[in-house]
Amino acid sequence: MADKPINIGILGFGNVGVGTFRTLEENKRSIALKIGRPLKVKLVADLDWKRPRPPAVALSVKQKTRNPLAVVDDPEIQIVVECIGGLRPAEELILRALRNGKNVVTSNKELIAKRGHKLLQEADKRKLDICFEGAVCGGIPIIRSLKESLTGNHISRMMGIVNGTTNYILTRMTQEGSNFKDALADAQAKGCAEPDPTSDIEGFDAAYKLAILAAIAFESRVKVAEIYREGISGVGAADITYARQLGYVIKLLAIGVNSSDGLELRVQPVFLTKEHPLTSVNGVFNAVWVQGSSVGEVMFYGQGAGPLPTGSAVVGDIIEVARNIQHHATGRLPCTCFSDKRIKKIEEVETKYYIRIGVLDRPGVLGKIATVFGAEGVSLASVIQSQASGEEAEIVWITHRVMEKKIRAALARMRRLREVRKINSWMRVED
Repeated sequence: MADKPINIGILGFGNVGVGTFRTLEENKRSIALKIGRPLKVKLVADLDWKRPRPPAVALSVKQKTRNPLAVVDDPEIQIVVECIGGLRPAEELILRALRNGKNVVTSNKELIAKRGHKLLQEADKRKLDICFEGAVCGGIPIIRSLKESLTGNHISRMMGIVNGTTNYILTRMTQEGSNFKDALADAQAKGCAEPDPTSDIEGFDAAYKLAILAAIAFESRVKVAEIYREGISGVGAADITYARQLGYVIKLLAIGVNSSDGLELRVQPVFLTKEHPLTSVNGVFNAVWVQGSSVGEVMFYGQGAGPLPTGSAVVGDIIEVARNIQHHATGRLPCTCFSDKRIKKIEEVETKYYIRIGVLDRPGVLGKIATVFGAEGVSLASVIQSQASGEEAEIVWITHRVMEKKIRAALARMRRLREVRKINSWMRVED
């Protein structure tokens, strides 16, 4: 084994940076044997060195800097690991690192989702590696599997639970009968949700991850803004109860479908049949289910966040890059976004639907609403009418598969009926 180490520079020393450093240090002998050379963290840049960190991640004074340019401009550093997050200054620093001839590893999902094509083109031009396994689902090796192990398949469909915060909240609501507000407060108290949980509960985080997965699986550029997105803040205890009664579980899913007329990309809470393997994924765990032309159905499952699971993914990328450096093979996996496929609008989606409507408790109301559905071409599979409370009752419908524009047209007509007090809730149903 050669003695000369491969030097690493880390940008950002928060949870992911610390998890990466710990994983490198705790397994450094084994990692060196696997690469054929040792790895050395030469320099770490962070703006706040007074922040408390575990004693196991003690750095020498020479390894610390507050200047990120000291990392990306150091001629001895061969791999830059970006753990800052967000678009700025991460994008500028990664571009500068690539232009300085350095390979890059990042766990920055927003950056890869929004600027990944630009960064990959820059890396391709210079025959350098840019790896981002840690950007999606923490320690689950889904990126490399799609780029390498499953690359011989035509991927037609995938669905994933890719956000641990929302999965934890929905699990609490399902298993313990909690309402959304209490389940969110519990998630925040246990560190499973951020003080400002908007990115998670409104589906932004999942949309970033879907953009990355879809670009790789479907070999097409994906604009995050074109992904349809709904969060879970509108899911109520009644929806959870009806889902259980009807044989479903509510999950926030990132869904991608690759069809001949375009890509279907959406993030939304859905009624998922209990027979689907994703329904058993609970708590903060993540999973991605993939359907390929040759492999059939496969599912990847594991911890989707946290310093060590994400650090594990980042270190896996570092080892991959280091091996490529060792064998003069960097840049061997170029960007695979060969096309620019159309992304369908949500009105074009075809699936089943759950619809919960508050109505006046009067004879003929159910038939009147069913007539509206029929007039808009919506076929009904089942109906539940709850016991009346005062003058009002609630009707729950499950439809057959139908295009969403027909559902929206039917709901618009129903809102104008005097007998309809409110469309309480509606969601897609995935079998």
